Amino acid sequence: MAFELSTQTVPVNPPSSFLEVRDLRVHFPTEDGLVKSVDGVSFSLEKGKTLGIVGESGSGKSVTSLALLGLHKGSRAQVSGEIWVDGDELVALPEAEMRSLRGNKVSMIFQDPLSALHPFFTVGSQIAEAYQVHHKVSKKEALVRAVDMLKRVGIPQPERRAKSYPHEFSGGMRQRAMIAMSLVCDPELLIADEPTTALDVTVQAQILDLIRDLQEEFGSAVIIITHDLGVVAEIADDILVMYGGRRIEYGSVRDVLKAPEHPYAWGLLQSMPHLGGDVNTRLNPIQGAPPSLINLPTGCAFHPRCDYKDRVADDRCVTERPELLPVPGTDKHIAACHLTGDNKIEIRSAAERLAK
Repeated sequence: MAFELSTQTVPVNPPSSFLEVRDLRVHFPTEDGLVKSVDGVSFSLEKGKTLGIVGESGSGKSVTSLALLGLHKGSRAQVSGEIWVDGDELVALPEAEMRSLRGNKVSMIFQDPLSALHPFFTVGSQIAEAYQVHHKVSKKEALVRAVDMLKRVGIPQPERRAKSYPHEFSGGMRQRAMIAMSLVCDPELLIADEPTTALDVTVQAQILDLIRDLQEEFGSAVIIITHDLGVVAEIADDILVMYGGRRIEYGSVRDVLKAPEHPYAWGLLQSMPHLGGDVNTRLNPIQGAPPSLINLPTGCAFHPRCDYKDRVADDRCVTERPELLPVPGTDKHIAACHLTGDNKIEIRSAAERLAK
């Protein structure tokens, strides 16, 4: 099955944010059934702000990011919904026009820089090529730009390192080189897919500081794709929590981390070690495994793993899919859970007492 464009028309209400995603769906037909990797996700982001998208493997985070770059085009994916970037709708955009935006207005730091960088070409030549694709400059001018970007991301001796191959770089330096390549065209939207995976904590902190500093310099909107809430707390302004291809909670970092509303978000927080906590306290991981994206559970997709579904009357967690509803007393905090507000306060209080 070929790539399917959205049949939706231009909205009556034009997007008010720099990035606005509306009801995005990315489905993959397989012999076993339709894989609903992303199923009705919406969010927005302003320039100069950072959104953290969190969730376990298989929750739809990376598929969402690839859709923003138009990288599902030409595949078997069925993509619908709307992706607006600075007034351009990307889902229905022809591939030739999407190619002119990709790497220029919208760019991405991939999860594994060793596989994203070509092993047969020097790092400098690859960064220079990315610049030449979108700018009419000579190869010499592009190489000067590449060296300058390597210098700006903190790689020592950039002139010499530009002539090195990816395997000659350490993991942290390869990640910096990927960031240099992603920023070489001054993109307005930068997507970082697990930018600190497999890096030690010292290098992780350096990479996060680098992304934050470069964001201030370029004024870019940034999306951080991760499963690490510590990374999100460090760098993001807002959090989108995904589960089973759907968004289940969204809000500011302060609101979501201080008073999460969904049991899945509670589980993510409780499974993390706390700096000031008791070293003898055991972590409390979420039991079970993520659901099949071909056959999601009925009702709330998280209910087979939820310890609190019995507190909801009439088996609603099993039979009725919860709506995303605003959290009272907040500006934009929303969550999809059948538990009452009093139930959530009681459960959170009990968890805080156990953590002390």
